[in-house]
Amino acid sequence: MANPTPPSSNTCDKLTGPGDMLSVEAEEPPTCVMTFNASDPSGAGGLTADIMAIASAGGHALAVVTGAYVRDTAGIFDHISFDEEAVSEQARTALEDMSVSAIKVGFVGNPENISVVAEIAADYAEVPLIAYMPSLAWWDEDKIDSYLDAFRELLLPQTTILVGNHSSLWRWLLPDWPGERNPSAKDIAKAAAQLGVPYTLVTGIPLPEQFIDNALATPQAVLYSEKFERFEAVFSGAGDTLSAALTALLANGHDLAAATAEALTYLDQSLGAGFHPGMGHTVPDRMFWAQADDSTDDAEDVEDENAEAPDDTELILTLPKPFFDMPPHGTTKH
Repeated sequence: MANPTPPSSNTCDKLTGPGDMLSVEAEEPPTCVMTFNASDPSGAGGLTADIMAIASAGGHALAVVTGAYVRDTAGIFDHISFDEEAVSEQARTALEDMSVSAIKVGFVGNPENISVVAEIAADYAEVPLIAYMPSLAWWDEDKIDSYLDAFRELLLPQTTILVGNHSSLWRWLLPDWPGERNPSAKDIAKAAAQLGVPYTLVTGIPLPEQFIDNALATPQAVLYSEKFERFEAVFSGAGDTLSAALTALLANGHDLAAATAEALTYLDQSLGAGFHPGMGHTVPDRMFWAQADDSTDDAEDVEDENAEAPDDTELILTLPKPFFDMPPHGTTKH
């Protein structure tokens, strides 16, 4: 995997005026991340979530459209698939021009498109592939079965990290789970490993007292876990947001544990800043880090040089939202 150096944070210091913006070039361009997913006209998930999360994590998204949802913020009503030739031509044309450092696979619509993605992944076997399996409960049962079978047989053997909700992965990978207890992240990771997946990120694991756990696991161990308090709101697009951010962080050279921690933090902050664009579910604000409080502008308008400085509490209340800070690049790559 490539480990490009991100543009210097001091780039803006070199500017002498607005006109210089046109002539300044970054020392290194953002690393390219390819994502296969469906277009989502509601903006809740799909390629919209991928592009915004990848950009927030310092990547350049090569977004391959595999189809389109028919949906609003409350739910998915249908899906229109692209044919496999259209998907293949999009991806291969971009790949002939640009080098990618990681690939994300979301919902691609049908077994034929899964086969195309698997062929492309095989041609770029050195590039890590992060696969996200969303809930397919909205779909026809026969289509779900054929889709999951193709994903299991063709794509999981080439997957570096499988990402999914605890209940979705449980029903898919451990349909005949015999135990009275719920399967752990390691149990699910073991089932995934038998299909060729070395790492599994299991989200939404129920815990007592309105908490959920998220665990990156192998069959032998939980490599990283983080507990969050459950939000009262119902969200759309959380899984795409997390998996896309994780993919971009890995593409930028972060080690696996650091990338997982940062992606979960990014998701948590996106959910915390979530909003209602319609009458349905809450949508994560994936650009929360770029928004400034209105109070900041008001504070800058104050021209009284003799005014007393506010105390620490007032300063905290008037500061804008922080930008989304990336941790230092890791040295261990998966």
